[in-house]
Amino acid sequence: MQIIILSFAGIFLLRLFYLQVIDTKYDVLAKNNAIKELDIYPTRGLVYDRKGELIVYNESIYDLMVVPRQAKKVDTVKLCELLSITKEEFLKKSADMKKQRGYSSYKPNAFIKQLSLKDYSRLQEFMHLFPGFYGQVRSVRKYPQRVAATILGDIGEVSERQIDSSYGYYKPGDYVGKSGIEKVYEKELGGKRGKKLVFVDVHNKEVGSFSNGEYDTVAVAGDNVIATLDIALQNYGEQLMQNKKGSVVAIEPSTGEIIAMVSSPGYDPNLLTGAVRGKNFNALLKDSLLPLYVRPTLATYPPGSAFKPLVALIALQEGVQTTNYFVNCGGGYTVGGVTVRCSHHHPSAGNIQYALAQSCNPYFCQTYRNILEDRKFTKTSESFANWKNHCNSFGLGVKTGIDMPSEASGNIPSVKYFNKIYGENRWKFATVISLSIGQGEVLTTPLQLANLFACIANKGYWITPHVVRKITDPVTGKDVTHPYERHQTFIDIKHFDPVIEGLHQVLEAGTARGSRVEGISICGKTGTAQNPHGDNHSMFAAFAPKENPKIAIAVIVENGGYGGAFAAPIATLMIEKYLNDTIQSSRVALETKMKEANLLNKYGISVNRSAQLQMEDE
Repeated sequence: MQIIILSFAGIFLLRLFYLQVIDTKYDVLAKNNAIKELDIYPTRGLVYDRKGELIVYNESIYDLMVVPRQAKKVDTVKLCELLSITKEEFLKKSADMKKQRGYSSYKPNAFIKQLSLKDYSRLQEFMHLFPGFYGQVRSVRKYPQRVAATILGDIGEVSERQIDSSYGYYKPGDYVGKSGIEKVYEKELGGKRGKKLVFVDVHNKEVGSFSNGEYDTVAVAGDNVIATLDIALQNYGEQLMQNKKGSVVAIEPSTGEIIAMVSSPGYDPNLLTGAVRGKNFNALLKDSLLPLYVRPTLATYPPGSAFKPLVALIALQEGVQTTNYFVNCGGGYTVGGVTVRCSHHHPSAGNIQYALAQSCNPYFCQTYRNILEDRKFTKTSESFANWKNHCNSFGLGVKTGIDMPSEASGNIPSVKYFNKIYGENRWKFATVISLSIGQGEVLTTPLQLANLFACIANKGYWITPHVVRKITDPVTGKDVTHPYERHQTFIDIKHFDPVIEGLHQVLEAGTARGSRVEGISICGKTGTAQNPHGDNHSMFAAFAPKENPKIAIAVIVENGGYGGAFAAPIATLMIEKYLNDTIQSSRVALETKMKEANLLNKYGISVNRSAQLQMEDE
């Protein structure tokens, strides 16, 4: 028994010697009243556009922290005066703080978040009157160009779900990307948090580093992001689309890089930064025009006549007709008691080029009929499935894989869908005739429509669209680029030239000749998406120049009427601006008309848009 007792006593003595003499980190806990652990938040990575212009940077702010156990004999009157709050608000903030997840009277808690440098400097002078309180430097995002809000995204306080899935890294009060690039590239932009242990005096002021910083860890700054956006073109697009609902998506065909992506109506991204974020977010959320809705990747529309070039390509590939196939246009096409009328009078089309230029509905009804009644297939369902596979290969009816938080897949209906409605093998071409002109069940996002024309510009392939070009380490300068997949269609390259020529004729002598740009060979297609709830949607998709295309674009203006009314002018103005960096004097009046056009009355809104969205920006 004596040996056992002596053995345990020896073990205890050795352990006490280790704790008190050798391992000094436990001394930190013993001196909890004199030592404070501070989080060192990393500098969030910057964002630049494709030309190197800074489009997102950081601005310092402060969170007012408090250790409740140390907050004794606080001059609450002076504190409320400096914070411009009432005693009741002070008590409410104290109560709310105690309800926060992870609250502890021994740990620092956020009392007021995101104080400006000016407000915190005024407070710091009197900090000795507020034992237990101290400031913790943070940063908020700033957007000098005030555009591209839905692409760039915003940051906000971490959710409980994110805390639970972070394995202890995130804690209440941390900020993370909530949307756009900020969310998708949070890991790269966010950096890595550090820790600092400091001695504090009786007034909770820092008086020195603990153990010469031996237990401190350095914060690692976030990587910088080089976006694919041309911020000047983005700004121009948002000006053209103001007071309208719709989208603009511009892609560089050879790379899949998004040059501009306008979601209208938009908002100033600075509205969702700092202390006013919550108030402004709620205001935007309640806005009837849905400015938070990312229309380019989530909104879906029937593509209308912009779908016809794809119908032509599939027909040529399957060999069901030649380029010089003739269809008589008598003003309409009737089959099975269903009539599809042509949009305007024109001579009958003797080839695909003229049919595209005049957007002849009967021509493409017959072309689609030839595809579905192809004799090498025994059933309509087989030829239809083959047609669907072609559409999917162009990125329609499937997600493109863009590096954004969410994306709709659109819709290319399946055989299963029509079998369920009409019965297996009990439906024919007449049942689905509306698909031939991009109506009926066919739905595309603006992104998919722009990508379709990028694929035509490339004569048969497309690169996964993306909004980030590369990631750069701010310390080493090393770049990290991500390879983006090349997607090949099933159409032979030889079939693209006649279709491209037809798209060129659309602007030279066809339905969009009013938007022709002198000196730029644009290939495009107008479209009018039927809308049962009001005026039709104006659509236009194009690429330019005809040889060695630099830009593919899709524009959708909701309730804008015919494609040539709003979508085509806006698209060609953006093409001209991007390729020439200026607008010809002969088109300045058109530019002014597009900028000043206000379609809000068509959405049941009579107030001035700018007045409606006027919110405090601090």
